[in-house]
Amino acid sequence: MPDFVIHALQVGNGILAISPLPGRGGSYAADLEHLREWQPAMLISMTTLAEMTAHGAQTLGADIQDRGARWHHLPVADFGTPNAQVAEHWPEVSRAARQALAGGGRVLIHCMGGCGRSGMAALRLMIEAGEKPDAALAHLRRIRPCAVETDEQMKWATTPTPSG
Repeated sequence: MPDFVIHALQVGNGILAISPLPGRGGSYAADLEHLREWQPAMLISMTTLAEMTAHGAQTLGADIQDRGARWHHLPVADFGTPNAQVAEHWPEVSRAARQALAGGGRVLIHCMGGCGRSGMAALRLMIEAGEKPDAALAHLRRIRPCAVETDEQMKWATTPTPSG
């Protein structure tokens, strides 16, 4: 099985997916080509710049934007949750992602392994898009059983955003 697998599910009219960091398995170019073929409207990176650089993905934002997709970098420490600065940007990113999904677009969220941080953000998006928390988690874990790794991530994912 390849290291770079996109785990996708339908949310609204679109496709929401989580994946590991492109390049983590050793071939950033091949993973970027897989992304190009998958055609995301939006990519959300939950990894730190240090993690991206360590795996040759430091140009991911520019590379994905060159292919016509929007890119948002919301760096979160491994096994962590968004700090205040990242959390401040979440409502804007969430609105853009939900708009893309409502219009039939594809939104991909990645972290290092495609489990905790990306699962946390995907679950929150699903809830903000109108899914009930328990049903959303079950839906997400059917395609990625490791999604959302810590109690803190679960709490962040299931805490509603006032401006939604």
